[in-house]
Amino acid sequence: MPRIDHVLVTQGFAETRSHAQRLIADGRVSMNIGSDWQKISKPAYIVTDDALLEVAVSDTDKFVSRAGIKLAGALAHVDLDVAGFRCLDLGTSTGGFADCLLQAGAAQVVGVDVGHGQLHASLTHETRLTVFENTNARYLDSDVLDDAWSDYNADHESKHEAVSHSFDLAVADLSFISLTKVLPIFNMDSSSQTLLSNSAHVLALVKPQFELTADDLSKAGIVKDPAKYAEVQASILAACAAHDLTVLDYFASPITGTDGNHEFFVFAQYQAQALIDSK
Repeated sequence: MPRIDHVLVTQGFAETRSHAQRLIADGRVSMNIGSDWQKISKPAYIVTDDALLEVAVSDTDKFVSRAGIKLAGALAHVDLDVAGFRCLDLGTSTGGFADCLLQAGAAQVVGVDVGHGQLHASLTHETRLTVFENTNARYLDSDVLDDAWSDYNADHESKHEAVSHSFDLAVADLSFISLTKVLPIFNMDSSSQTLLSNSAHVLALVKPQFELTADDLSKAGIVKDPAKYAEVQASILAACAAHDLTVLDYFASPITGTDGNHEFFVFAQYQAQALIDSK
């Protein structure tokens, strides 16, 4: 007989087995056993193909991934209305942040991701969203985006309006790299135009497990000592100050990461020192 994560897919409750496993991990899956409903905690639980299953409704269903809930909570926390904004999304992945921005009325979202083929199917035909895959956010600048736009429009019949700089907002959800290594891309220098308009905002997810050393993490990748969170915060704030970003807030994410790690958001405003000095 099949596993319950497989049956959740065949019955239409989940798009993939990994999606089904996330539903189970979130405690949302129950099965009717006799006259009772029993919550299922293991994806390998064996059931029949016609098992009577139920998936509890959740706010996470509003977006293509849990990341959308994180960003929606962060936008509400800082009271930022993104309607009409041109947004840069670093680490797009399945599109949770992009989906949230588009639902909130963003005029355009340009996504960048070092991987490929991860974008949720529901977003692939969204005309306000363009995602450049196999592109490392650490080395992003307006010249790289100019080239990416040229390649994209050469390969696609539907042309998207190019925006290579002067974004109103940049968001980031990056893994396996320290955010301090990516913040420098927002600096304006003589080699290229800045990616952000003056007074634009940055709202970036801080994942402490990627800001610390392996010695600070358990074998499961969880931060062992909560006192380390203060060290991460100090490092992020220093990096922002070094790159023309004035920190307006630093706060806990509304939900934890999928691995259980505590995460945070840094909210900052960009104002190029060169422009400040010219006033």
